[in-house]
Amino acid sequence: MERDSTGTAEKTEPGSPLRKNIREDTCVANSHSSRDETLGDTTDVARARWTLLRQVLRRKQVDTPEVKQVSVRRFATFDLFSRKRLVTQEDPSDTSDDQWVEYRSVYFPEYSAFLRDNLGPLRVNEVLNSFDNTGNVCVWPSEEVMAHYCLQKRHIFKGAVCELGGGMTCLAGLMVAICADVKEVLLSDGNEKSIQNVRGLAERNRQAGKFGSTNVSARVVRWDCESDISSLEGHFDIVMCADCLFLDQYRACLVDAIRRLLQPNGMALVFAPQRGETLTLFCQLAQQSGLYVSQHQQYDAQVMDVHLKMLREGKEAYDENIHYPLLITLSKGPQPVSNAQ
Repeated sequence: MERDSTGTAEKTEPGSPLRKNIREDTCVANSHSSRDETLGDTTDVARARWTLLRQVLRRKQVDTPEVKQVSVRRFATFDLFSRKRLVTQEDPSDTSDDQWVEYRSVYFPEYSAFLRDNLGPLRVNEVLNSFDNTGNVCVWPSEEVMAHYCLQKRHIFKGAVCELGGGMTCLAGLMVAICADVKEVLLSDGNEKSIQNVRGLAERNRQAGKFGSTNVSARVVRWDCESDISSLEGHFDIVMCADCLFLDQYRACLVDAIRRLLQPNGMALVFAPQRGETLTLFCQLAQQSGLYVSQHQQYDAQVMDVHLKMLREGKEAYDENIHYPLLITLSKGPQPVSNAQ
């Protein structure tokens, strides 16, 4: 265990055993449906989830304690960005329910990005049948925190940057393209619908002149697809992702993708809550793959302030196990203490 000026960091070198600190507590109050299944009583969670879905489809109020417990928005934000709806001229040919909004950093107000919210009805076939739809809903807290961190540490970004599993917004990747002196930013997700939306966001922000000379692109990148990974191998100085560790069948693929996408001196930033043992399992896999692993609990003063306040005052809505993202840094060689801090 090592301590630096901003907090504690637990570092693990490849080949050395990780401390066994697997949390045994279960939690059914989850913010993504697929994430619930790794932690709690599957039967109770499934029953409450389908009750929630049925009420949404019937446009009924979500009012029972069981349904509130699995509501996707129990804890919504660390209040790191303000959100302002934009008034745009209506296009008669546009039949979507989308609404453009401006996300502006509260602590770095000179930086903002245009995002598009989908305010329309829930489409059940998309939720149940598409590849990993968890990012197709909103800006999740871990993505928000990672975007804020990118603004705070914008000086560490250089060269080529890739966000994996960025969902419908890739907010953190957009913020890197807007604030950092980088040549290239790749925004990616494994879901085609997500990438269609991200391409629209990138074009809107490009037209607004927010990217400068940075080349920003969006594409589908599935961690389990050899052609997707091999075409980008060894290309990126920084790879980052937020809350992508919960799916058991893709965790090892994510580790392999990160390792292969990084340049020899590159670094990965992974923001994720504990979610039971999922983060620990990811770190173990990363170590076994030969990556150097460093875990940080205190990495930003504003995020920690909200975290401590919610622990004191927001216990009905806030669960550290599923809401507070830790920062995991990965590299192919030993990490300097100040590298990501």
